[in-house]
Amino acid sequence: MKKGILQYVAMACVVVSLSLLSGGCAKQKVQSDKDMAAGTGVGTGAGPAVGQEESLASKWIGGDSGAVLEGRTTAPMLPIYFDFDKSDIRADQKDRIKKNGELLIGSPQVRVRVEGNTDERGTNEYNMALGERRAVAAVKYLVNMGVAESRIDTLSFGEEKPLNLGHDEMAWSQNRRDDFVIVR
Repeated sequence: MKKGILQYVAMACVVVSLSLLSGGCAKQKVQSDKDMAAGTGVGTGAGPAVGQEESLASKWIGGDSGAVLEGRTTAPMLPIYFDFDKSDIRADQKDRIKKNGELLIGSPQVRVRVEGNTDERGTNEYNMALGERRAVAAVKYLVNMGVAESRIDTLSFGEEKPLNLGHDEMAWSQNRRDDFVIVR
């Protein structure tokens, strides 16, 4: 009898989860680097379109600090992405983290949490450690830019909070990131 009830509850949880996943959010078109360079403003997946940075930065302190542009990063900051099994900041991501550092330097009252994320490959323990190494790498970069370390916290989610639930390189590449979340 207990086994039947447990199976029923488990099945109900699966059904509810699937219905939330399938109907919970509309998909957004991901903006390519090419679109960003051209200033087309297509999609919202890769941060603000060219020319939007100033207006976002001006709203940051005054009002819309909870807006999200990409991933779980608080606007106008940008997430940074990593190569598979790496925690060093890629050359193509340095402009993004520099922009984050400049925003923090210009707003000394703001605190941020760097959240390290990984793709699903690897053990939970390994991915938690890798997510932490990624967050620590971002903190070191920001501190070297002049941001006070006391204003930055780290948190690793490892593989536990994927943005893209797919099981291919495209999904994995979107999940290998640091998010920058303003905490006050």
